[in-house]
Amino acid sequence: MARPTPLSGFPEWLPADRAIEQAVLDTLRRVFELHGFAGIETRAVEPLDRMVAQGETDKEIYVLRRLHAGDTADDSGLGLHFDLTVPLARYVLENASRLAFPFRRYQIQKAWRGERPQEGRYREFTQADIDVIGDGTLAFHHEVELPLVVAEALSALPIPPVRIRVNNRKIAEGFYRGLGLDDVTAVLRTVDKLDKIGPDGVRQLLVASTGATPAQAEACLSLAALRGSDGSVADAVRALGVREPMLEEGLAELVRVLEAAAEHAPGLLLADLSVARGLDYYTGTVYETHLVGLEEVGSICSGGRYDELARDGERVYPGVGVSVGVSRLMGAIVGRRLAEATRPVPTCVLVAVPAEADRVGCDRVAAALRRRGIPTEVAPSAAKYGKQIRHAERRGIPFVWFPETPDGGHQVKDIRSGEQSAADPTTWRPPDDDRLVRVRPTTIEEQ
Repeated sequence: MARPTPLSGFPEWLPADRAIEQAVLDTLRRVFELHGFAGIETRAVEPLDRMVAQGETDKEIYVLRRLHAGDTADDSGLGLHFDLTVPLARYVLENASRLAFPFRRYQIQKAWRGERPQEGRYREFTQADIDVIGDGTLAFHHEVELPLVVAEALSALPIPPVRIRVNNRKIAEGFYRGLGLDDVTAVLRTVDKLDKIGPDGVRQLLVASTGATPAQAEACLSLAALRGSDGSVADAVRALGVREPMLEEGLAELVRVLEAAAEHAPGLLLADLSVARGLDYYTGTVYETHLVGLEEVGSICSGGRYDELARDGERVYPGVGVSVGVSRLMGAIVGRRLAEATRPVPTCVLVAVPAEADRVGCDRVAAALRRRGIPTEVAPSAAKYGKQIRHAERRGIPFVWFPETPDGGHQVKDIRSGEQSAADPTTWRPPDDDRLVRVRPTTIEEQ
């Protein structure tokens, strides 16, 4: 059989890297639950018409097809979800009578998007989302709360500090309408490509595909170039000379978010008027998050306010959410060696086997250690002790246990230092740093 070729865009981590990913997921889950978010999981597929309506093109959605010959079932109307927000809206509509609002949920699952793979962009990827959904209304303070929760979670990971770039969709929409641009959605999607194709590319695309004049395109780029950490950014927008009610509403909301966040985490949020978020369902505050010093990785976390995504007749469920791109984050951690696991396997102790006739006794030792939370495995064969020790070294296991023999009691050896001592399987404990796999950031020298 020929050696298989890896599929581009579908990341698979080696055990040591998977340990890092697991630590990332555990940290996110712990912080989300500390803030009262309940975990859910939704199905992998959603109706195609609903997903296409939210800003994704059918070229980016993986469509479901039956592979079995003779199966006449038609699943052509279903596709794998491209994010976790559209499934959440459907979940809320289906379960509204059984949910308590505001509904606070977190969700950690895979998603799929058929785009060209590149660094940080995958066809199959893991996201970790938090959202707050209201019934009829949703208080504005949640738009401040969510980026602060995510920042707390990210600060506990072995990554550089983050900067959250924030904007408000009402600013862009109001500004474009004030300029006389009718196809606001097309302009938003074009401006959202700034990081990919640069100002010149966006300028040309605005004129070619949205009907903007060169002067209107230049005004859009002038808006996108504005930055600020306080209310002065609103003055800079007004100085561009456009007046429109929606624009003023968005500026007021943006300043409120900046000022409220500054009370809790000064310098965390930066107003960046280039942040557009290409998905159509965003209606207010929008966020993108970058690693300080590694901005080329792209946004590792994004989201925003959406008021119309979940609607059942006259009843509407507005929401605000933030999504951590776990796979993109892992690509940066692994690719740049930002962190490492203390060992590639969870095993702390390998119980050596003197002879196959002694395996039952060795299993009892392992069971006694596991009962006290010490990850333990028994050697695969009764080879010479030197060979069993080398097996532990190859797997990164720090301790080898030598079971009781007629000549003496149990012994345990730290194979890193060579130190060996008597031990009782019912009382012995390894150092706290060794019991479980830990993840630590690497230093510049180690990188």
